[in-house]
Amino acid sequence: MSFSDLFDSEFKQRNKGHFSAIVRVALADGIVSAEEKNFLDKLATKLEIAPSEYEEILENPAIYPINPPYLYTQRIDRLYDLARMVHVDHQLGDKQEVVLKKIAIGLGFTPGNVNYIIAKALSLVDKKVDFDTFAYEMQNMHK
Repeated sequence: MSFSDLFDSEFKQRNKGHFSAIVRVALADGIVSAEEKNFLDKLATKLEIAPSEYEEILENPAIYPINPPYLYTQRIDRLYDLARMVHVDHQLGDKQEVVLKKIAIGLGFTPGNVNYIIAKALSLVDKKVDFDTFAYEMQNMHK
């Protein structure tokens, strides 16, 4: 296996883990609404998830582990997608919030400040900020 094949394989596994985490958030309330399905469809394309993998992940999102990104900016990127999924549902149920916090910890955010991070992230997506604004605000929230 060449280095580029190894990198490509690792990249795809990471994307599948990220996508499965978002599916877990979508399924936390027991159903996937039309709006959530639309978001998942677009995200699957963006993450290069094959149709067969898409169906497999929808059936059992726990088959792919959450692979925490090394860089903080990558964690922010994944948190943005997760927070948008919760926002798409328009009603943040307790179960979704718990799942979102667990996934955020799995992404590498610390348990000590995960509540603050999730609240800030959801507040920003509620304001419909773009990713650049989201990333800036999340990276500068302690200043």
